[in-house]
Amino acid sequence: MSVSGRSVIRVLAVDDHPMLREGISAIIDHQPDMQVIGTAENGRQAVELYSALRPDVTLMDLQMPGMDGVEAIRTIKASHPNARIIVLTTYAGDHRAVTALKAGAAGYLLKSALRTELLDTIREIHAGRRRVLAEVATEIALYSDHEQLSTRELEVLRHVSRGRANKRIAVEMNIVEDTVKAHLKNIFAKLDVVDRTQAVTVAARRGIIDL
Repeated sequence: MSVSGRSVIRVLAVDDHPMLREGISAIIDHQPDMQVIGTAENGRQAVELYSALRPDVTLMDLQMPGMDGVEAIRTIKASHPNARIIVLTTYAGDHRAVTALKAGAAGYLLKSALRTELLDTIREIHAGRRRVLAEVATEIALYSDHEQLSTRELEVLRHVSRGRANKRIAVEMNIVEDTVKAHLKNIFAKLDVVDRTQAVTVAARRGIIDL
């Protein structure tokens, strides 16, 4: 498809909020060089519609019911390695961004981004470039040398975020309380915090856990 000899960028918009999908569609369809060809409300629909429509660029939310955005990106990229996907999310945390980019996203934007930034990013990704919002890139650089939490440490931290005491965490995880304390010590060191409240706050801000 083309307009005045120019190729039109065909966009798939994925988000679980109808108003946001409608808003994105209105912004994009107003552009002479791009068009929304489909919308999806969750990751599973996104995978199905991508295969059916083969859009040039996909805008992907991260937090959705059922299959989330990261899993949808992985699934789409497994079958269509050349898929060009931009994450459009409310989360600026470095951990979420790194996870999405490793899954195969070529761009990472916040929903609060300016309209022009969204449109420019769609054009850049379509042209084969990569683009990450500056504040997200700064967060990624800031924590790039930090050691990642292990699976067990993440599990302990999620229990802590639910307000559970060490004794209950030990029972839930079928480990001794001293092991819970050892995990917490490692968590504090890796997140560069001094207590449980700080650990939960920092981990949530960085997108390591959901509250």
